[in-house]
Amino acid sequence: MRDIETCRTVVLGGHLDVCDACGDARPAYNSCRNRHCPKCQCLRQAKWVADRMERVLPTHHFHVVFTVPQECKPLALRNRIRFFEILFAAASSTLLKLGLDPGRCGAQLGITAVLHTWTRKLGFHPHLHCIVTGGGLAPDGRWISVKGAGRFLFPIAVIRTLFRGKLLAALTRARECGQLDFDGACADLADSAAFARWKAALYKKDWVVYCKPPLGGAQQVFKYLGRYTHRVGISNQRLRSSDERGVTFATKDGAAVTLAPDEFIRRFLLHVLPRGFVKIRHFGLLAPANVNGKLAAARRLLDPAPEPRAPLAAGPAIAALVALAANTGEPPPAPAWRDLFRQLTGIDLGRCRVCGQGNVVRFPLPVDSPPSPASSPAFLDTS
Repeated sequence: MRDIETCRTVVLGGHLDVCDACGDARPAYNSCRNRHCPKCQCLRQAKWVADRMERVLPTHHFHVVFTVPQECKPLALRNRIRFFEILFAAASSTLLKLGLDPGRCGAQLGITAVLHTWTRKLGFHPHLHCIVTGGGLAPDGRWISVKGAGRFLFPIAVIRTLFRGKLLAALTRARECGQLDFDGACADLADSAAFARWKAALYKKDWVVYCKPPLGGAQQVFKYLGRYTHRVGISNQRLRSSDERGVTFATKDGAAVTLAPDEFIRRFLLHVLPRGFVKIRHFGLLAPANVNGKLAAARRLLDPAPEPRAPLAAGPAIAALVALAANTGEPPPAPAWRDLFRQLTGIDLGRCRVCGQGNVVRFPLPVDSPPSPASSPAFLDTS
């Protein structure tokens, strides 16, 4: 909270931007760079996607979402790290097992999984977004597409049944090993009989697993990666108003909800991940151990003579990312952040925003002595 409250404010210091033509001067304060801050994710997301360009296989992909029932949420809140680890393991092993099934594909898939924990109303709802290749590398070195991959990945009923069994079995093992905390809202599950009844009821439910139709090539995949990787519970664009009575923010289909300030903060903090927890993970062909071996072999099979990637027709941001990571024979140099920002947004931060002619010259801005409106007539709060 301290990081987010002080992000782009005088507390973190910054610099003074002065136009060499019209003399306009305004402060630009430093960012907190916290991964949960809504204002610090755009450029980081763009850099991450650009770095991932070289690993995306030139084939169609599927977007699969794994969710857990409402009954699991108290246990997940009390055991965040352990539950999230089990969620990653159950979802990835489900997809990998079905991919290796000779009757379905018989090959190792590539998976990128991203953890989200929120609903549009900031409720706690842990789920995984998975980008999955529509085929895989067989043990004999061939590339095999998933049967029916032109329409679907695997039958949803099969995915959710296997996922349900794997997750509940892992929770049972964790309980037997004393790895779960049953205090608070899930205290009743500390009793063996109660836990057995809870598990039996969950086995009878149809868990929600959603699989979207196949995405196009690597270009369309990147639109999805950029959309889901570096998001936080709520963005500034969704905030409509706030005062001492409440915070109003957009939810879905033009609707909005108003929460008391303390309730809004409580819900936002539900989605702060444990320190050091990795929320983006790669499995199968995309696992770090396979990048230089199996992944490279799959790429050669799919694209024996790679050509430079063409820019996407999905807007300047994605086009710039593709251009930055074009196949030139060697990794592209990392651009300065202002140059990257201009490539992604079309906004030149080195040009004066008032006169549009002059160049912006930067001067240090001490943390303890920010400029005042009196000393800088064009002073604007850019937070």
